[in-house]
Amino acid sequence: MKTVTFTEFRRHASTLLTEVEQGQTVIIVRHSKPIAELIPYSDKAERLPAWKQPGIKLTLPGAELSAAILAERESGP
Repeated sequence: MKTVTFTEFRRHASTLLTEVEQGQTVIIVRHSKPIAELIPYSDKAERLPAWKQPGIKLTLPGAELSAAILAERESGP
């Protein structure tokens, strides 16, 4: 991981982006505080975030709950 100031990034952006293409991570800081992280592109970035992915459907073997409730209603007390 490499850390550079914002000014250094502006001056050497092309070189730094080449390093990122080669797999290195670059942290950009301004006034000693990190403001950005450049990481190599990954196909993982194309996947949906976890909160947007479809949920897991849980099913249990046996009769459906609605069918069981209707059967119990019809049988009476």
